[in-house]
Amino acid sequence: MGVDIGGSKVLAVRLGPTGEVEAQCKRPTPTEPMEVVAAVLAAAAEVSGPLGSGGTFPLGPAPPLGVGCPGMVDRRGRAHFSPNLHGVDGFDLRAALAEHRPPGSTTVVVNDATAACWAEHVLGAAVGAGDVVMVTMGTGIGGGLVIGGRLAVGAHGFAGEVGHMVVDPQGPACPCGKRGCWERFASGSGLARLAREAVLAGRARRVAALAGGEPSAVRSEHVVQAASEADPEALSLVRHFAWWLALGLANLANALDPAVIVLGGGLAEAGRLFLAPVREAFDELAEAPRARGVRIELARLGERSGAVGAGLLAGGLLAGGLAPEGLSGEDDWLPGAGRLTS
Repeated sequence: MGVDIGGSKVLAVRLGPTGEVEAQCKRPTPTEPMEVVAAVLAAAAEVSGPLGSGGTFPLGPAPPLGVGCPGMVDRRGRAHFSPNLHGVDGFDLRAALAEHRPPGSTTVVVNDATAACWAEHVLGAAVGAGDVVMVTMGTGIGGGLVIGGRLAVGAHGFAGEVGHMVVDPQGPACPCGKRGCWERFASGSGLARLAREAVLAGRARRVAALAGGEPSAVRSEHVVQAASEADPEALSLVRHFAWWLALGLANLANALDPAVIVLGGGLAEAGRLFLAPVREAFDELAEAPRARGVRIELARLGERSGAVGAGLLAGGLLAGGLAPEGLSGEDDWLPGAGRLTS
């Protein structure tokens, strides 16, 4: 089972033997830590079927449970800092979940974008690529890394917090406490902010109309709808947004030299609107030889990628359906930790 904790919803899936989604459900995301635990367990139970006698599942012992959590999640599954879900800051999410599951069952907690990156590497847009950067665009921006075919989480588990690269020190305040983070410009909320500024300046009139004429009500989906109608002002906003997105992608490509960059998260559902202008700006911003060698793809698993990846990691299902390679040390929290690198 895999569960993705988002800013607004908890999405759970049950995976089959080769990673196919057999069932899924959604629940609203609570704010209090133990309510989050309850929502995750309830969603997992819903996709797994009712418990039998003695706390067992219909087909035997409780299946492995993987959970993707936004923000900084360490190698043992503790959520240290989540700018867009502050309720879990400092909370040992893995321990709390394990306490409420049957004895001996596997429970894994990872960063949500790390999980999504693994899903796209194993089953999605980056199959066959050994070096992958995943960028998830929702309320904020998350990131995941596969380097040399191994999931990279860093010395403490915090690798991939790409949304908090500062791209404008004088820029808008970020929930993390800094100013000018990349996600303030290139996330769903970043697009909404750019659109609200345009509306207040007397531009983006179709976007304003879709928001009922109230600038504070403007959301990214209003920009997407207006752009899909070929509204020129909305398309100009999309190009502006695409430049900011490409700026961060170029920095990542210069530092990490990936074969594939995968764009996921809620905003990527409308990615075909901005994929071409992102690619154009990326080619200008990245070092020329590097730009030519990087594919930019939309996530194939859509909003399920985080939940699917968490389930794959919990079950030890690796690329090509390989069995787990065994633990590489007691500090590793993945059954397939032979595929994990810091």
